[in-house]
Amino acid sequence: MESHGRMPWHSKNIDDVYKSLQTSEEGLSDAEAAKRLEKNGPNELRQKPSKKIWQMLWSQITDPMVLILIGAAAFSFILKEWTEAFVILTIVVLNAVIGIVQEKKAESSIQALRSISAPNAQVLRQGEESIIPANEIVVGDIVFLEDGSMIPADMRLIESVNLKVQEASLTGESVPSEKESDEILEENSALGDRNNMVYTTSIVTYGRGIGVVTETGMDTEVGNIAGLLENQDDFDTPLKRKLNSVGKTLTIVGIIVCILIFGIGALYNRPLGPQFLVAISLAISIIPEGLPATATIVMALGVQRMAKKNALIRKLPAVETLGSTTVICSDKTGTLTLNKMTVTHIAVNGDFEDSKTTLISDAKDKHPDVYRELVYAGALCNNASFDPDRKGEIIGDPTEGALIYMSQEFGIDHDTLEDKYPRLFEQPFDSERKRMSTVNDIDDKFTVYTKGAVDEILPLCTQILTSSGIREITDKDKNNIQKLCLDMSKDALRVLGFARKDIVSVPDEDYENIEFDLTFVGAVGMIDPPRKEVAQSVKTCRKAGIRTIMITGDHKDTAIAIAKELEILNEGDTVISGEELDSMTDDELDKAVKTTTVFARVSPADKLNIIQSLKRTGEVAAMTGDGVNDSPALKSADIGVSMGITGTDVAKDASDMILLDDSFTTIAYAIKEGRRVYRNIQKVIQFLLAGNIAEITTLFVATILNWDAPLLAVHILWVNLATATLPALALGVDPASKNIMKHKPVKSGTLFEKDLISRVVTQGVFVAILTIAAFWIGVEFGSYTTGQTMAFSVLAFSQMLRALNQRSNTEPIWVRAEGSNPWLSVSFVVSGALMLCILLIPALQSAFKLTFLSGSEWAIVLGLSVLSIVQMEVVKWIKSVKTKVN
Repeated sequence: MESHGRMPWHSKNIDDVYKSLQTSEEGLSDAEAAKRLEKNGPNELRQKPSKKIWQMLWSQITDPMVLILIGAAAFSFILKEWTEAFVILTIVVLNAVIGIVQEKKAESSIQALRSISAPNAQVLRQGEESIIPANEIVVGDIVFLEDGSMIPADMRLIESVNLKVQEASLTGESVPSEKESDEILEENSALGDRNNMVYTTSIVTYGRGIGVVTETGMDTEVGNIAGLLENQDDFDTPLKRKLNSVGKTLTIVGIIVCILIFGIGALYNRPLGPQFLVAISLAISIIPEGLPATATIVMALGVQRMAKKNALIRKLPAVETLGSTTVICSDKTGTLTLNKMTVTHIAVNGDFEDSKTTLISDAKDKHPDVYRELVYAGALCNNASFDPDRKGEIIGDPTEGALIYMSQEFGIDHDTLEDKYPRLFEQPFDSERKRMSTVNDIDDKFTVYTKGAVDEILPLCTQILTSSGIREITDKDKNNIQKLCLDMSKDALRVLGFARKDIVSVPDEDYENIEFDLTFVGAVGMIDPPRKEVAQSVKTCRKAGIRTIMITGDHKDTAIAIAKELEILNEGDTVISGEELDSMTDDELDKAVKTTTVFARVSPADKLNIIQSLKRTGEVAAMTGDGVNDSPALKSADIGVSMGITGTDVAKDASDMILLDDSFTTIAYAIKEGRRVYRNIQKVIQFLLAGNIAEITTLFVATILNWDAPLLAVHILWVNLATATLPALALGVDPASKNIMKHKPVKSGTLFEKDLISRVVTQGVFVAILTIAAFWIGVEFGSYTTGQTMAFSVLAFSQMLRALNQRSNTEPIWVRAEGSNPWLSVSFVVSGALMLCILLIPALQSAFKLTFLSGSEWAIVLGLSVLSIVQMEVVKWIKSVKTKVN
């Protein structure tokens, strides 16, 4: 039975299906159809309601860091500190607007699923054929299917004539499925093996059929996928989780520190008003206001760079998430492969004798008569053709399309060949004979060409074509042919055999048999081949500590062959089929995903389970795909990557990133860019949080010593937004390290790596000491306002200077191993100019409650500020000495 509890229609005979659905071969009456439509609703997918603006706003303002800012603004209004209140509210409003605009780019997966539904359908109502809108189809309707039509609902076939259906977007199989209405299957048959069923959104590529509708709307297989998408809750990216963790931690620290400050103030009998001012200053100093905005801008710049390299980011946090990726789960068809059946091996008499096929690239150069006959047979016994509206694309069966591409390899134009040698008669392919024959006028001779399964053609052959001419076929010839074709099949190649003969006259009757006394010409092996560039990309990812896993709905043998060629499947790796996966518990799957690199014959629900298992085991999972069947996993993955050219709208809308060139190599570049963004955000975090530690420590120490506040709230806001944000942005565009793709990815978890906390604390405390020293000197030898001005200046200038040696935690400030960063110099000049405006323009100076400094006071400020970078360089030197010693 299926995981979502649907009736196993594929295991029932037609009479039981009619009985269960309360219908018949005459179809439903109009009245009964109307009743069912009213009861079950239209044949369309349910649309998930979008979030209201107030819901988005609520999620923005309930963020811990934003709540602290709102509280600080409220206290500022109460105390009539209008400058602080205005600046704080401006920050809150800007953050809310940016957040809502981003969230407004809502997912439209369900709408895309709706849009690919068939617009009309041909049904049998009251014994008569009718054309109705597809959304009016109901369970029990009898529907007619023709070549090129889209399946409007899930159906059990009741009649099929040479019917082939392309189900790649649902099952992942690149070759159309042959359908047979008379078969009755096991209940646990995999979705791709149910050849007596057809499913909505699939395309009829050959033949015709009639089916009875078993499911409509949300009850269809595609509807089940839509339900999986609908039930996927929004999830946080690693960076969002880490920043939220920092916000909560800082909130707790802020509450504790504020309580301590009030307690200490009470001991000193300080007035309530000044204590509120100190609390506001502390609250603001705790929050790195520039961090969310800076992180957003850094990621946005990364998005622009990636777009130029054909990686389109739909959701901003995906940039950082990609840099943290530890596993890439890739769909096979259209992602790792070309999604185009291609003849890769060719075999004629000499090849069968040597038990070795010839690569098509070698055969086309030889071009002997025997190869030409095989190419003619493949091109003329063929109903596919080139699409006039899409250059290079095929209309018709992909297998026959591969034969047309093969004729091109031999320099033969298909259209010209058909015009030169017109078809006079056709015995079409059917599932019983498993072959097709045509009669063509070849230079005034009536030539029969037959193609099909080798096992079906060989018994009909009495002769074989060789390079020396035609001779009688022997048992040894047949054994050689069968052995070589079996070897090709074991390599996951789809094998077709070809035969020919000349006849005296063209058959008069359609049913007249011409398939006897044939001359065996040869065989070809075809496959949906891997993209040439993928193997190198897989190696690059492996060096970067990123595992590639193939997840496909295709058969196990085919998946293994492709995975080995791309070096996804190596010694020690395991392969799991969908049937094995269904019998596993969550714990067993969690254990298996650690060594499995190929999952074959899986369902959409299986893909989702695999992604969820990887996430449970601590992996940051990326999922690539292009079909409808990939969309739930794309949405659930930490980052979903869809194909821009071959991808369905559903897959694109469920993804975080779109590969505009469908190239796997673009993922490798995107990962490198994501890592660069991640490392640069870490630099920004270290830079900004060290400044926040300095502000907290300064105010806390001043309170303990019973001093008046050395910094006002507006001073801290200015430092955090004006003189820290620009250098932080410059750090955010630092060039990538040369070895960035040789390190293992940083797994989701704590924001702080190794000694990041110690660097933040030591730098922050040291700057706090410098700031307190400046305040004490200013008060001692000048006035309280002078002390505040000097403390404010030292805090700001030391922050600006620290940005210069923040680029590396190991290399000295004068070493530029990662390339130059001119924006850092620009940010330093602009921030310095802004500081001078505050310090030297009387109106601004008055608004910030500052004063002019004397020459000696300026010398002290600059001297103390420079000490901040001296401390960092000394720490780097000590660390390098210890490393060399060890």
